[in-house]
Amino acid sequence: MEYQIKSGQPEKQRHACIVVGIYDSRKMSRSAELLDAASNGYISAIVRRGDIEGKFNQSLILHNVPGLLSDRILLIGCGKEREIDEIQYRKIIRKATECLNDIGAMEAASYLTELPIKGRNLAWKVQEAVISSEQTLYRFDQLKSQKETDRRPLRKLILMANNRGELTQGEIALEKGIAISAGMSLTKDLGNMPANICTPEYLAKQAQVLAKSFSAMTCKILEEEHMRELGMGALLSVTAGSQSKAKLIQLEYKGSDKKKKPIVLVGKGITFDTGGNSLKPPAGMIGMKFDMCGGATVLGVLKAAALLKLPLNIVGIVPACENMPGSTATRPDDIVTSMSGKTIEILNTDAEGRLILADALTYAERFEPDAVIDIATLTGACVVALGYEASGLMSNHNPLANELLNASQIAFDRTWQLPLWDSYHDVLKSNFADMANVGNMSAPAAGTIVAGCFLSKFTKKYHWAHLDIAGVACQWSGDKKGASGRPVPLLVQFLLNRSE
Repeated sequence: MEYQIKSGQPEKQRHACIVVGIYDSRKMSRSAELLDAASNGYISAIVRRGDIEGKFNQSLILHNVPGLLSDRILLIGCGKEREIDEIQYRKIIRKATECLNDIGAMEAASYLTELPIKGRNLAWKVQEAVISSEQTLYRFDQLKSQKETDRRPLRKLILMANNRGELTQGEIALEKGIAISAGMSLTKDLGNMPANICTPEYLAKQAQVLAKSFSAMTCKILEEEHMRELGMGALLSVTAGSQSKAKLIQLEYKGSDKKKKPIVLVGKGITFDTGGNSLKPPAGMIGMKFDMCGGATVLGVLKAAALLKLPLNIVGIVPACENMPGSTATRPDDIVTSMSGKTIEILNTDAEGRLILADALTYAERFEPDAVIDIATLTGACVVALGYEASGLMSNHNPLANELLNASQIAFDRTWQLPLWDSYHDVLKSNFADMANVGNMSAPAAGTIVAGCFLSKFTKKYHWAHLDIAGVACQWSGDKKGASGRPVPLLVQFLLNRSE
């Protein structure tokens, strides 16, 4: 969809539709009042009759309002003016977008960017309006024989600024919103694709296609033979039961001087997780195509960074493989040697994500990174701890953790920091190897933190942070079931902060 930013009074606009807010208790927003004055009280008369109360999620479309140049006026109920926060603002934008798409307006000018949100300026509201609109219109229908089609879909949305002095920041915010949305859509497309199509090979090919789209980006794919030469025994132990060959995807975006140390993003790319020989129950396998959303996030973030032409060097590493059972699959009690040389006793083959990440994190050392961030749907325990609202954050470097926490607040793609205290490491001790891949069975608590502790053993040579996105990467039920595109906004904001 096309987006624009402009300024101007609503009563002077000539569009297919003008969108304005109505607050609870029938209070009109500033732009609604201006439209009402130009129409000699036509709108306020309708509001007084109670056709719309201004309650959250209400809407009313008005046609041919006297005195106005636009064909339609869309009134959106916004709830109580003082209670509009980031979550409600996004829902208001989504409601407006759905209504515009349903009525066949095709293009519209929205004044919802004037809604008051404490601590948020026009730029944030413009950026979020683009992201929320794009995600509302997103469809994954590539595999449907009969695709849903809108009669006259929304094709152009003009976001309005109060005055011309705000247009520059609005244009920048528009560009950011479009790039982040593109990254989120790529991440969602990859996450939603079923595992019989989105294999490790498919994921590698999509990375190559992405790299060919940008002159500043290159892609390299490491095959299993090369992984063996590098000693990636942990990664190869996970793919041992699968007929699909593992791939190690290496994407490089060079937006700065070659001497500038890169930021490395490592994404878990398990294209399907059965649990291996520690087999999941049937219900537990539903949705396991989303276990590669960490890897999909890396591709989405790199696409957004390239679209924004960020002055940074970024490396994306995605270990991609399947975790399948079988006669050649790794067994509980097996011991493997990781690329770092550390040996790992595998007590549970369903704790596979940390194994592939261990070798990928060691591989990241060769880039002499300024920082490394891994992104993974790593533990169900993170969902228990934080639900579906926030990513779990762990780090060996407090300044890096604070950067990510700050970025999460700006983007409102929230994360919450968990500790990595030394005492948590005790449960990973093994009688037979350097470490176990899960905590001992007598102490199953703090599963998310223990997984982070495991990863931290492979990150001693650089500043590192881990994002457990098990709760935020996808929605599991309802008509919105599918990948969410998170935490692309968080990581792009982190990169924007670094570049600025």
